[in-house]
Amino acid sequence: MNNTYTSLVNQTFHFPQEGFQINDEGDLQFNGLDVKSLIDKYGTPMKLTYLPKIGMQINKAKSMFANAFKKHKYEGEYFYCYCTKSSHFSFVVEEALKHNIHLETSYAYDLEIINQLYKRRKINKETFIICNGFKQKAYTSRIAKLINTGFKNVIPILDNKEELQAYRRSVKQPFKLGIRVAAEEEPNFPFYTSRLGIRAKDILEFYVDHIEGYEEKFQLKMLHIFLNKGIKDDIYYWSELNKIINLYCQLKKICPELDSINIGGGFPIKHSLGFEYDYQFMINEIVGNIKKACKKAKVPMPNIYTEFGSYTVGESMAHIYSVIGEKVQNDRECWYMIDSSFITTLPDTWGIGEKFLMLPINKWYNEYQRVVLGGITCDSHDYYDSEEHINEVFLPKINNINQQDESNKEPLYVGFFHTGAYQDQISGYGGIKHCLIPSPKHIIVEQDKNGKMVDWVYAKEQSAQSMLKILGYLR
Repeated sequence: MNNTYTSLVNQTFHFPQEGFQINDEGDLQFNGLDVKSLIDKYGTPMKLTYLPKIGMQINKAKSMFANAFKKHKYEGEYFYCYCTKSSHFSFVVEEALKHNIHLETSYAYDLEIINQLYKRRKINKETFIICNGFKQKAYTSRIAKLINTGFKNVIPILDNKEELQAYRRSVKQPFKLGIRVAAEEEPNFPFYTSRLGIRAKDILEFYVDHIEGYEEKFQLKMLHIFLNKGIKDDIYYWSELNKIINLYCQLKKICPELDSINIGGGFPIKHSLGFEYDYQFMINEIVGNIKKACKKAKVPMPNIYTEFGSYTVGESMAHIYSVIGEKVQNDRECWYMIDSSFITTLPDTWGIGEKFLMLPINKWYNEYQRVVLGGITCDSHDYYDSEEHINEVFLPKINNINQQDESNKEPLYVGFFHTGAYQDQISGYGGIKHCLIPSPKHIIVEQDKNGKMVDWVYAKEQSAQSMLKILGYLR
């Protein structure tokens, strides 16, 4: 049969591919996991986190930077930092820390997490803690407390000129500083310059007036940049990257303590089976550009820091739903209703039009049809109608007239993959959801000490009682 969902995928993409394959029953495997068996065990809707993927991503990036350093005979060091705002959950952060990395924070409460990680002996006082963001007193005071209690590599990244005064008043130990360079936004953005950071043209003067001469108290160690567009091979990215490289070269000549460039995050992750991105090429080009500029300016090459968040954790998670009904509203639109809501579980699909890698879990040998996926809230925007590679959604038919077997009686299960970054942070974990749709159960899959995969329930589906208590109906 040539009109099965399997044939559609094989005609469109190279399949199977890393992380995705199907078994003989026509069920999808995710990183070797039998997702269907997990559905049979736990039901849907379900959030699924596969922790080993985090280490795989970290080690892949480390290896590629090592290759680039070797290729270019680069003389600095590479430091991998995890951007905690992508997912603050302890099982994510602690899994990442198993692979000898460092951390980046963005708000005061992040530093309470740092304290807990230290108590659990997951980090030590040598771990680099890169503190980003526009900082209020609650944040700067916690930064100062960490430094004063012996954390040697806490580096506050100045987001504005006034921020330095907070540390001058409260930090009692010599400490390191970074400066975030305000990036020029891409041409189609509504603003010319990022609200975050200090303008590039002001940084040399700021250094001379407020940092130079105070080396016994604080030292400028790092220049930091982050581009909302991410790390992409286009004129805009290379222009902004070269701007900070050239600024480093200028500053290095008058600031010998400066030894690091932080290029932030921005590596993309796979949101389609047609995803193509040459990570090694981009890393080679970044390292090569930095070396070339430093050689020309006759200054030492800096250490390179990255702050990968989505890249670290994004591909470790999936959201799994059941199709609970089919509604044919006219001769062009067929709706598959899921047992949850896109607004509450995948807010990026609703808020910024993000597309995730969407695949059926079962019925791959059924015929397919064009559908629109609908959530069960009463909001007309609770739907998903296009994939990243095409402005349509195709899924197996629920009732396949050409296949009258037992497997056809089970519901169609649909998975949204690589959803591990930001979705809980944006929608809010627990709490009140739109139309009181509950947060789904959360299943963790990890390796035990013997290398065997084990699964366990991190959180049950949110209860009505928990919501009623927050709303004041239960005391």
